[in-house]
Amino acid sequence: MATRRPGRFITDQSLVYTFTRRALVLGGLQVGLGGLLAGRMGWLAISQKDKYDRLAESNRVQSQLIPPRRGWIVDRFGKPIAINRTSFRVDLIPDRLQDPDRIIDELRALLDLAPEDIRRIKDALDKAPGYQPVPVVENLDYERYAAISLKQPDLPGVAPSSGYARAYPLGAGVAHLVGYVGPASIEDYKKNRDPLLITPGFKVGKEGLERTMEPWLRGKPGAKRTEVTAHGKLVADLTTRPEQMGHTLRLTIDAGLQEYTARRLGPNSGACTVIEVATGNILAMASMPAYDPNSFSDGIGQSEWAMMSADDHLPLMNKTLQGLYPPGSTVKPMVALALLRAGVPATDTVVCSGAYRVGNGLFHCWRHSGHGAIDMHRAIAQSCDIYFYAMARRIGIDQIARMARMLGMGEKYDLPFASQRYGTVPDTAWKLGKYHKPWTVADTVNSAIGQGYMLVNPLQLAVMASRIAGGQVLQPRLIGNKRYGPQGPPIGFDREHLDFVHRAMRDVISGVGTAGSARLQVAGVELAGKTGSAQVRRISMAERRAGNTASERLAWKYRDHGHFLGFAPYDAPRYAIGVTLEHGNHGAAAAQVARDVMTYLFAPERAMATLAANEAQWGGGITERMAAEAARWQTAHVAGPTVEQDDAEADTAQGPRTPPGERGD
Repeated sequence: MATRRPGRFITDQSLVYTFTRRALVLGGLQVGLGGLLAGRMGWLAISQKDKYDRLAESNRVQSQLIPPRRGWIVDRFGKPIAINRTSFRVDLIPDRLQDPDRIIDELRALLDLAPEDIRRIKDALDKAPGYQPVPVVENLDYERYAAISLKQPDLPGVAPSSGYARAYPLGAGVAHLVGYVGPASIEDYKKNRDPLLITPGFKVGKEGLERTMEPWLRGKPGAKRTEVTAHGKLVADLTTRPEQMGHTLRLTIDAGLQEYTARRLGPNSGACTVIEVATGNILAMASMPAYDPNSFSDGIGQSEWAMMSADDHLPLMNKTLQGLYPPGSTVKPMVALALLRAGVPATDTVVCSGAYRVGNGLFHCWRHSGHGAIDMHRAIAQSCDIYFYAMARRIGIDQIARMARMLGMGEKYDLPFASQRYGTVPDTAWKLGKYHKPWTVADTVNSAIGQGYMLVNPLQLAVMASRIAGGQVLQPRLIGNKRYGPQGPPIGFDREHLDFVHRAMRDVISGVGTAGSARLQVAGVELAGKTGSAQVRRISMAERRAGNTASERLAWKYRDHGHFLGFAPYDAPRYAIGVTLEHGNHGAAAAQVARDVMTYLFAPERAMATLAANEAQWGGGITERMAAEAARWQTAHVAGPTVEQDDAEADTAQGPRTPPGERGD
């Protein structure tokens, strides 16, 4: 039988010992935990104080960037060309939208949005990143802006704001000169994640000077701090850091002349540039037709964009710098200088019978009956093609090309524009390199009258006129508050040669030349110049035999281009001009534009009277004609959809093609 072990004997002393030991362990744990809590609280209160101060502040304070006002663009006299005006706008912030359909329906009612606006907004919301504002409406009247502001707490994602919008007092007259502004693209933002670029109301330059001079025109943003409740209602305005306006950009442009030049181009598609001969300052540089930069800056509609995209007069293209045309007979003074420089006497004559044979081909003069025996002076004044065919053949294309480059053809100018097209000055090496074919006599005679491979832009015509007028390697200048170096040296013409060409160009207008209708009606001021007609198609022998060579009988796009270059006063040149009229039939029409523009410089009242009479025949000024054209387009092409159609097509409707400069560049 097993023995029983005695049980543990518990005394009062052992109980006290056990209790004390447990109490010490628990107490130690409590002290340790308390120490950890105290250390944590101290660390949060001392080391992390700034962090939590900022978080607490952000719960009650909202910070908002204030877009800076852009610097003004003014003309040489300080007259405004691009300014800022007070503006109210409404944007949507996609990240903050909770019920987009409800919000858009409420905005439709509050702002009286058109179906086209609803389509645009929905399409933009589908494509925009969450952080990029989507414009709803700009240039809002104060009453509707106030109504949206009052309802803002009930419209999450809706951001009404007041600020400044860009305005262009001369409208389309300066479109291709200054360009326009628009919201920054997604690509712009991704480059440096600058929050200013996605601030509602902030815009960047998209075209023209607004784009290339962006660093100069953009100011520095301000900041505004406001105290709000948990529901976003305003409690109080706190400190505000004011924005800094951008720098003023002063141009060499004469705003009055610029406006007149744009208006005088009328319904034509073309360009006109005026240069001050002594300085190279560009006084006017107009390309028409054009868009209204105010519309582009405010957000152009689909129908307006479609109308301009379909216009064969190309209102979206800056023809002054980007249009390329055969210069036609405007090169004849240049060819004459090349002939004189090569030693060809001005008294040498050529018999013009109306046609000139080269191999098996016939090259014709514009006067089918011919000019008879003709020397250099008459050949310039009466624009005889046969004379220049024969004489160019004597000296060859390379000497002609060298003179063309001396006078600015084929040259890129240091101007603040994103793109220029330089044209072509062909010679033997050029053709061999480009086409791997030798130069021919036919190529020479074509080039001698500004046809064939030869191409120029309208600005180069004005520069050529200014270099012929002053005999100097003049460079065109546009920025008035920029420090330029001295103008180029003399070209190196023999003074007698230059005076001879000047006299011949005077007789183009004041003698028995091709542009008598361009004579200035200003006492003591004579205009010297040269017309040019450039074919855009080949005239067949059958048409010549039938006498059917007049381009005005053809469809507009097949008519000849009309050019004119010149300077005035003839005896002491102050201003040079180049005019191009696309498909303008002949150079006489371009010469008449130049006549009126030059008249404005010497007798503005007379020029304005002529313009008023012309605009009465054209159907009004630029704004009136653009409005009438838009109304015709709307009637012919746009059928406004109903609200039901708009809602049904919301998922498939396509927005307008992106306007120039909106692709992120």
